[in-house]
Amino acid sequence: MAPADTTPPVSSKAEAKTALKNLRAQQKAEKRDRKARKKANKQDGFFARIKQVFSMTRSYDPNIGWWMALAFFATFAVIFLIVTLLLNWVTGLLIALPLALLAAMILMNRRAEKAAFSRIEGRPGAAAAALSTLKRGWIVTEEPVAMDPKTQDAIFRVVGKPGLILVTEGPSHRVSKLVQKTRKRFSPILRDTGVPIHIIQAGRGDQQVPLQKLNRAIKKLDKKLTKHEVNAVERRLAALPISRPPIPKGVDPYRTRPDRKALRG
Repeated sequence: MAPADTTPPVSSKAEAKTALKNLRAQQKAEKRDRKARKKANKQDGFFARIKQVFSMTRSYDPNIGWWMALAFFATFAVIFLIVTLLLNWVTGLLIALPLALLAAMILMNRRAEKAAFSRIEGRPGAAAAALSTLKRGWIVTEEPVAMDPKTQDAIFRVVGKPGLILVTEGPSHRVSKLVQKTRKRFSPILRDTGVPIHIIQAGRGDQQVPLQKLNRAIKKLDKKLTKHEVNAVERRLAALPISRPPIPKGVDPYRTRPDRKALRG
């Protein structure tokens, strides 16, 4: 009996090639669809964040829309006029439009930052929330290094190129004793290093710094240390035991943080 011919017919090969071609085309189409959906989601997420920031800011400042419109048209008019006189109106339009949008966004960012701080001002841990927006080069402790359990006055530690910064939270006349105790605690460790200790009081009272200006006040301090010295100082301070305040279990008001995207824009 002759063996059966196992070679597939020519038509089956052609069908296989066609099926493979269609499969590759389908995979490419699916890949394009995924990229398109991903791009659309990114755009939707960006505009959703902008809308969220605008809504939050408008609840604090109802005239934010008018201020943004004023910033847009004023910036557009000035830049368009200058560039048109120097070059031509087409170039003026191309340069003035994005810069005007940028001016409006910067204004919204500033107002959003002010609105975010106004919402947390006066609450326990508000100073820590403001310090959490410091960028690289600054080491901030999430928990207070000292706290009065009765009044909830607290001190937070920041280490940077200016040295050690102790940021207080509470009325200045009441937090002074807590500052003295905390300074005495850190002074022996930093005595041989020559690292300065700065005291900044956060609040609305006399000689205090509002939350929205707190980071700016810290950055204005004179730089005394290098990056490596900052890390060395932090290692020394981190070796000290932290006297934790008696906070009930499951409740940590110092982990409350504002929306960083809303603050940075």
